[in-house]
Amino acid sequence: MKVLIIEDDAQLAAYLTKAFSEVGAVAEHIADGREGLLQAAGNDFDVLVIDRMLPSLDGLGIVRTLRASGDKTPVLILSALGEVDDRVDGLRAGGDDYLVKPFAFSELHARVEALLRRATPGDQPETQLEVADLEMNLLTREVARAGQRIALQPREFRLLEYLMRHAGQVVTRTMLLEQVWDYNFDPQTNVIDVHISRLRGKIDKDFDPPLLQTVRGAGYVLRPK
Repeated sequence: MKVLIIEDDAQLAAYLTKAFSEVGAVAEHIADGREGLLQAAGNDFDVLVIDRMLPSLDGLGIVRTLRASGDKTPVLILSALGEVDDRVDGLRAGGDDYLVKPFAFSELHARVEALLRRATPGDQPETQLEVADLEMNLLTREVARAGQRIALQPREFRLLEYLMRHAGQVVTRTMLLEQVWDYNFDPQTNVIDVHISRLRGKIDKDFDPPLLQTVRGAGYVLRPK
């Protein structure tokens, strides 16, 4: 699941980004309304979590603009404004759900999952990834190869999901750092090598043929050898 968080409260945004990461989602954060609109309109996100009161363009303005352009991405509006009229305004602007601050992340996460379930058939996100006999269920977060369950840590799950979504393509270290670790720089550590080694030990060690390959000088690719 790929989530865009448009929220100008830095502390809350950091909390949400970390919480979504812990449940296996890829979360991106924008603090400005107009920049958030551009990011939302120019990329594929499964769901948008938008604060109502934002600098340069408020949350309802973002939602109205997206809906006017035909964008149907599910939107959950966050706001400290919790009166009935406030919630009605948010829904009528095009929001799919409205959650009043303060809130528990468990409720926000459940509401996001409900929005994805209610998505129209043409807009439903993938729920199952398959490469050869390797299978990943994105809803239950279960991974299996040749019918045998494989236990993965959250970061390993995100790494494998990214590799499976790009099966057959060489993915670089930079791509993995940006999309799996949310780094826009190289921390000059062997964090990727360590996780690749652990993942290879889980999905390839007792199976044939090996799927996770290193492309010397380029990156990694997931495909039958």
